[in-house]
Amino acid sequence: MQIKMQPMGAYQTNCYIVTVDDHDFIVDPGVGATEWVFQNVANPVAILNTHGHFDHVWSNAEVKKALSIPIFCPEGDVFMLEKDPFGQGTPPSRADVAVKPDEVIDIEGTKVKFLHFPGHTPGCSAIEIGDAWFCGDFLFKQSIGRVDFPYSDPAAMKESLKRALAYPENPILYPGHGPSTTLEAEKRVIPYWLKAI
Repeated sequence: MQIKMQPMGAYQTNCYIVTVDDHDFIVDPGVGATEWVFQNVANPVAILNTHGHFDHVWSNAEVKKALSIPIFCPEGDVFMLEKDPFGQGTPPSRADVAVKPDEVIDIEGTKVKFLHFPGHTPGCSAIEIGDAWFCGDFLFKQSIGRVDFPYSDPAAMKESLKRALAYPENPILYPGHGPSTTLEAEKRVIPYWLKAI
């Protein structure tokens, strides 16, 4: 598995291109991501959204139209792609597949699991490919996603953090903002956030 990453837009939202067996998965094409994506894919097969916030899905429609590939989005956040609930002028897009919580999808022979960690948004997910989590705005290095936005749920975030604490493996985390980390490293700070919420 090869991973390319580029921060996009004013919020420096990480867009990832994940290449598995010569298939390119585009994770969270945010503001201004289109040109970088075009320059770095050879065989694109899917757009994967960790959640529906505008800075993660801004270029969905443009990339989908140009590359003729489907959009996979957690079902709880599909409405954000279509309705621009934060009034940011986000170009509307439509999920071709509304992914159910913890669903595993086979895309061109690669198993992609959308681990459901609601709280930041209703559908917020960590997309598991191999030993990596593309975890959007669920976990960051020594931090977590905010829970004071519309559609956020602090109680749900607490349950999601408890679930992450109990997760038996140690995936590499590729967050929506900032540098990569590991789940083991974040387990050391999750108790702090559980008290802080």
